[in-house]
Amino acid sequence: MLPRHVQTLGDLLERFKLVHFSKLRGIHGHFCLWYSTLSTCNEIPKKLNKFERKPLVTSFNELKREAGLKKKERQMVHEIVLQPPENGMLVKNLIPVAHEVFAARCELLSCVSRLVNYTAIYACSLCGEVHVGHPPHKIRTCDVKGSPSSKEHSWVKGGVEHVLPLVESFHLYDRIGRAVSHNEMLEVDRIPAIVELCVQAGFDIPEYPTRRRTFPVYCVAGRIIDFEKRFPKEMSLGADIEAHGFWYKKKKLNEDTNSMVMHSDNIQAIAVLGMKAWEKMCIGASKLMEKYPVQTCGYCPEVQVGPKGHRVRNCQAFKHQMRDGQHAWQKATINDLAPPVCVYHIRDQQATKPLVNELKRYYGMLPAVVELFAQAGAPVGKNYASMMREDVVIPEIDEEKWVV
Repeated sequence: MLPRHVQTLGDLLERFKLVHFSKLRGIHGHFCLWYSTLSTCNEIPKKLNKFERKPLVTSFNELKREAGLKKKERQMVHEIVLQPPENGMLVKNLIPVAHEVFAARCELLSCVSRLVNYTAIYACSLCGEVHVGHPPHKIRTCDVKGSPSSKEHSWVKGGVEHVLPLVESFHLYDRIGRAVSHNEMLEVDRIPAIVELCVQAGFDIPEYPTRRRTFPVYCVAGRIIDFEKRFPKEMSLGADIEAHGFWYKKKKLNEDTNSMVMHSDNIQAIAVLGMKAWEKMCIGASKLMEKYPVQTCGYCPEVQVGPKGHRVRNCQAFKHQMRDGQHAWQKATINDLAPPVCVYHIRDQQATKPLVNELKRYYGMLPAVVELFAQAGAPVGKNYASMMREDVVIPEIDEEKWVV
C-alpha cells in the first residue's frame, strides 16, 4: 500500500512541475526548457557519432502514410492537380524572398571577410574544431585518429571557410527533370546550396541558367507530362542552353561580393550589419525551404536542392558499402545548408587567459559566425541565450571543487 501512495504523490508532484513550468513559459516568451519540443530557443546541436543518422524532420510513420496515399493516387488513372512549385512554376510571393536571401548572403560574406582581419580564428589541423578569439582554448576534446594522447588541439590559423563552411549542390537546369546520374558527376556544375535554392526560387544568374516554364506540367497516374517539350514555342530563352556542362564558363560567385566589401573602419557597425544579414539569410532560406524541398544525406554533409536527391555514388559515410555508395536522402533543415560551427563563447573580450579544460562545463557556445560578430561588438539575440549560458557563473579553478 505504501509504495502505491508514494507513486501517486510522485505523479502529482511531476504534474505540478509541468503546470508550473508551462505557466512560466506562457508569461516569458524566451523561457526555454531543455526537454521542450516547442521551444523557439536555439540549442547546441548534438554531435552525432559516425554510425548515427541525422534526426528526421518527418517521422517514419508519417513518411509511410504519405507513401501509401501516393501509391493509391497512382493506381487511380486520373489527373493529379499540382501546385507551384511542384508543377514547375514559381511561387510568386517567394521571388522577393529569394532576392533578399541572395543579397543577405553577399552582405554576410563581405562582413565576415572584413572582420577576420581583426579577430583571430584558429582551426585544429586534426579534428577541424574552430575557435574564435585569441588565445585559443586549452580544452582537450581532440579525439580523432592521429590525435595525441593528451587530446590537445593542434591549432593553425583559420579563415572565412572555417567560420562559414561552404555547402555545395548540383545546379539543376530543369528542377523537375531527372536526377543527376553518376556519369554526369563531372559535367554538372556545383554551386553553393543557398545560391541554388535562390535560383530555383526565382533569382536569375546568367552564368547558371535555369528553365523558367510558362505552362505547368501535369501528373497523370504518377507520370509527369510536359506539354512544353511536345509543343515548343517559336522563341525560347533556353534554346541554346544545354542541360549540363556549364563548367567551361564557370564564374566564382565570390567575385561579385568583392565589390561589396565595405571601406568603413567602424568594426562594430560592420558586425551589426553582418549579424542582421545572417539572421535575414537564415529566416529567408527557411521560408524558401517550406515550399522548395531540399534533400540531405542522413550520414554525410551532402546536400541536393530539388525534389529528389542525385544518384552520384560518392557517399563514404557509415555502411556506404551496403548502399553501393549512394546517399541516404532525407529532408534537410537550415542547419544543413548553413552549418552552425559551434565554438566556445568568450564572455570577457579583454581576458588574456585561455579557456581551460577543468571549467569546460561552465562555458557557453555560439555559432562561429555569431561569435565573430559578438566579439566585434554586435548584440546577440535572445534566441541564443540558452547557448551562451550567461546566467552561469564561471568559478575559479580552485573554487570548482566546491561547486555543488
